[in-house]
Amino acid sequence: MRWHWLKLLESNGGKPVLRKFSARLDYQDARVELDKGIVRIILRDKWYTLKLKHRREYVERFRGLRWKEVHVKYENSKIYVSIVFEFRYEPYVPKGIIALDINLRMITAYDGSEVRRYKTRFVDALSKRKRAEELQKKYPKRWRFNKKILLSRVKAFHRKARNIVIDWSWKLAKHVVLKALIKGCAIALENLERLRERVNNESNAIAWKSTMFAYRRLQHSIISKALEYGIPIIVVDPRNTSSTCPRCVEKLVYIYRLAVCRRCGFKADRDSVGAINIWFKALQAYAGVRGSPQRASAMKGETR
Repeated sequence: MRWHWLKLLESNGGKPVLRKFSARLDYQDARVELDKGIVRIILRDKWYTLKLKHRREYVERFRGLRWKEVHVKYENSKIYVSIVFEFRYEPYVPKGIIALDINLRMITAYDGSEVRRYKTRFVDALSKRKRAEELQKKYPKRWRFNKKILLSRVKAFHRKARNIVIDWSWKLAKHVVLKALIKGCAIALENLERLRERVNNESNAIAWKSTMFAYRRLQHSIISKALEYGIPIIVVDPRNTSSTCPRCVEKLVYIYRLAVCRRCGFKADRDSVGAINIWFKALQAYAGVRGSPQRASAMKGETR
């Protein structure tokens, strides 16, 4: 059992008071009884019973699976429990690929013939986080100690921003994964480790940190749902996905967000170009082909 002490504050009497803690427990320190909907954990030689609040039909999906760890977190007078299960991931052979280009305002999907767009809630979440950071900057010392005004407002803004990102990410992930399942497609995503190169200067550090949290949260949600339904995931290098013509591999020229190829006359908006190029890279990666020329077919339609 490993305990991670997150915050230790001084009480009025001078003794330390535990406000937050998290724990990772294994078979020796926890018991998972899904048939009863409970988790039992041991703390200082005393067993405690935690009742799961998930819907019964949701819990039933994990019956018969072997659990590996129980994660427990105490925060804001609430106890959160996460259970890690072990299962065999056996993805099917895909009939096609759905490529996703992730941006702050829009998620663009391309399946080889049709472009579909999903408006995000990332900007709404980042605006709340920015407001919290403005309060922290305006009151660099007071906000930590003024519990009635600054501390509660700062924490509320951060909590709302996080909840918006998490809730929306799970909803979109389920929608995309079910669509891929119906069509028998794989899902292609960008490798986020290379996206750090897109930051131009240090002044974007705060925006970058918040943006990456949103991107990683969405990608984590999609991958988790894909693993649950046995859908293949293909991760590609994001370099040049928005700057290369999908039809002739020539460098694109942009007029605001409209990409134009001077060589073949290809025209599309920036997000569509990114999604199409991700689709081609995923197709080449799945086929084991490197460096083959791309040939973009005409898009049959676009759905918003």
